[in-house]
Amino acid sequence: MQSKKIVASVACAVAAMSALSAQAIEIYPVDHARFMTNARFDFKVELDDVTARDKITVEINGKNFNQTLSGKELWLDKEEGVNASALILRDTEIKTPGQYTVTVKAGATTKTVNWDVYTTGDKPKAKNVILLLADGLSVGHRTAARILSKGVTNGMYNAPLAMDDMPHMALLGTSSVDTIAADSANTASAYMTGHKSSVNALGVYADRTKASQDDPKQETIAELIRRKTKMAVGVVSDAEIEDATPASVVAHTRKRSDKADIVGMFYNVKPEVILGGGSAYFLPQSTAGSKRKDDINYIEKFTQDGYTLVTDRTALVEKAGSSNRLLGLFHTGNMDGWIDRHQWKGNTVKKFPNQPDLTDSFHAAVKVLEKNKEGFFLMLEAGLVDKYSHPLDWARSVGDTIAFDKVVEAAQKYCDEHPDTLLIVTGDHTHSISVAGTVDDNKPGNDWREKVGVYANAGYPNYEDKNKDGFPDDFNPSKRLAVFFGAHPDYYETYRSFPDATFNPAVQNEKGQYVANAQYKDIPSAHFVEGNLPRNESQGVHTVDDLVVTARGPNADQIRGFMNSTEIFRVMAEALALGR
Repeated sequence: MQSKKIVASVACAVAAMSALSAQAIEIYPVDHARFMTNARFDFKVELDDVTARDKITVEINGKNFNQTLSGKELWLDKEEGVNASALILRDTEIKTPGQYTVTVKAGATTKTVNWDVYTTGDKPKAKNVILLLADGLSVGHRTAARILSKGVTNGMYNAPLAMDDMPHMALLGTSSVDTIAADSANTASAYMTGHKSSVNALGVYADRTKASQDDPKQETIAELIRRKTKMAVGVVSDAEIEDATPASVVAHTRKRSDKADIVGMFYNVKPEVILGGGSAYFLPQSTAGSKRKDDINYIEKFTQDGYTLVTDRTALVEKAGSSNRLLGLFHTGNMDGWIDRHQWKGNTVKKFPNQPDLTDSFHAAVKVLEKNKEGFFLMLEAGLVDKYSHPLDWARSVGDTIAFDKVVEAAQKYCDEHPDTLLIVTGDHTHSISVAGTVDDNKPGNDWREKVGVYANAGYPNYEDKNKDGFPDDFNPSKRLAVFFGAHPDYYETYRSFPDATFNPAVQNEKGQYVANAQYKDIPSAHFVEGNLPRNESQGVHTVDDLVVTARGPNADQIRGFMNSTEIFRVMAEALALGR
């Protein structure tokens, strides 16, 4: 009798699960979406089984959806690779602001989502918009950079960072559609589209199909500018230009790794300025070092379309002033960081000895973009702040935070001369970096944990800046910051930096798990630190901590309190009146 009850219970559970599954309908844009009038998007309804078209109704505010959304409906009895039906409407838009309730009925199943659609004024408030992003920029990065760059006297910072000295500030939430813990793709995409997306997704809602570039699209700010204005567009990074943050300006894919295709998306939009690393994805597969799998030569295509090609700092500085379109590719992959290029000469500096600073790229970009009398939009990313935070190499990361702040300083000066420019400064997500005190090589003993000073024992580090360039003359002095990460794999803490190459905390063992990298084990200062991440994680990860965003210029007063990351798009769109 007991076994029959168990069987009956299992059968009921299976039936309940089946009924629950049958009720699953997905609607894109998703519930709680807040987006702008006249910004185009793809509308999609995913049903959970094969359904006849006449068996479903799709209404918006109680009326057939096609009275609100224009365009040709695509009905799929069975989506490719999916045994279920879908309705798709490509490249549609909503022209009137307001609250919209979308209701889909399929038999006895109903799904409802709510949208909040806002608009902008008809007249632009700003001529130019500059968005400066330091990938992974956390409060800990800012604090460490301020100590190293400006110094502290009797508890008082000698000066603020340029990013500190802005009149408007807010906190930003960065979570995505599918997770609280986001990556650079969906966080940057939120800025560029005003829509949330999913991990690894750029300019799309990630749907259920396997294909990476057929998902419901969200129009990017660069595409809006191209469609609605005569403004210029610039994209600058010290990472690969196809990497998530710079790609977010133009890209539509649920796989940020589609880097070869992202180059084609850049070509479709044709920003007047494209500067960064990643030349390997521009070159045909027949070229040594290419990462393409076809014979398209995008360097040739861009130059044929009037772009001036520059590949080092000298050419960038010399040719920017005479160029109307500028393509700068300074590395086959990610560029090298400030410390390596200027002090340590580590990593790949010997192979690429003449890479520009981000300030060089900023000034070159502005020279080209401001030739357009209609104004410009510039997105500049300090991508290496993140690239060095992942492997727990805090010194390199903070060196690039200072370099980023030099760009902010230059942008502030530009805004002083051009008050019709909106300047926004932030990151795209955070890392768990914190300054705990100092590490003093001269403390007695061989236990390096005892050389860490906290509270009164921390005192002050002995960094010097004799040439007054805002960077320490030596990033590895005898008494330096004690900086640690909260989310990390197993590794050996060494309390120091490695000039030859970026720190590499963990390597795979024979089981495929990431364990502490034994190359650091015998360094006298090293001790083992057990990780707190799953063993399939090789590096530190992004954290969910809020971002700080600062701003100045037209419409910057909208940066205040706590904001969802999509609101950065709204502030920029309002400044440029893109909803008109």
